[in-house]
Amino acid sequence: MTTAELVDDTTVAPKNTAAAKPVALDKSLIDLSPKNRGREKILERIKFWRGWTLRIGVPVLLVVFWQLVLNWGWTTEDQLPSPETIVKAYKYLWDNGSLQAALPVSLRRAGEGLLIGSTVGLVLGIFAGLWKIGEEIFDATLQMLRTVPFIALVPLFVTWFGIDESSKLALIIAAALFPLYLNTFHAVRGVDVKLIEAGQTFGLSGFQIARRIIFPTALPGILTGLRFACSFSLLSLVLAEQVNSTAGIGYLIINAQNNQRPDIVIAGIWIYAVLGIAIDFLMRGVERLALPWRARVGIG
Repeated sequence: MTTAELVDDTTVAPKNTAAAKPVALDKSLIDLSPKNRGREKILERIKFWRGWTLRIGVPVLLVVFWQLVLNWGWTTEDQLPSPETIVKAYKYLWDNGSLQAALPVSLRRAGEGLLIGSTVGLVLGIFAGLWKIGEEIFDATLQMLRTVPFIALVPLFVTWFGIDESSKLALIIAAALFPLYLNTFHAVRGVDVKLIEAGQTFGLSGFQIARRIIFPTALPGILTGLRFACSFSLLSLVLAEQVNSTAGIGYLIINAQNNQRPDIVIAGIWIYAVLGIAIDFLMRGVERLALPWRARVGIG
């Protein structure tokens, strides 16, 4: 009869410990000296100013090229007014009060449509993402409707809601609803199951899991959907204001087109472009405030 003997690890350790050399750390990977931190701050400032220089410089170069095209005779003022003419058009619109009257109307239309459409899209996306019954009720219908271009809905909305503000608001709501629903639904469904299982292990209930795990994890996708909703609401505003408008930026553009004023037409288009840039900067600020923990990934 044999017995198993337990062998202590120390009895089999090599006796010649002098041959074992300590592993040297690569100190360049953990350089926390004040000199290195100062270099990093300088590089951050350089990247910051480089970014702003490129953001501002590229549009300025496009305007310069625009003027050069006219100077070289590639086009005429009747086809493409010069930047100076566009500035004079803005001054004309400001002096007669048209610009001050049109901007609040357009912003109100876009804001109301975005608020209603994004709220409905967010609620439906969360409902369909969290509960199977919500997906069965709404997802197939909304996935089908989102493939319909919202420009094709204009005749239908005019028939349903008339040619006043209701049809314009309905068009903006429809444009803002689908991107936020789609991104919210996929963001909620894309949460790692292991995180939910970990929450259940720690005794979290269903609502606590949704509040502490699902919503924070899905927030980047939801904000991406909100950015798309803002962009689509602006695009639908351009279309909505072309239909029997009596106020707004679109009304200015239609009036200018009827009066053969391409300078005011381009001025109105640039207003839409500036609104788009403003929305983008606003959403970047919202993302930085809502997602301070998210890493800024880049290769240069």
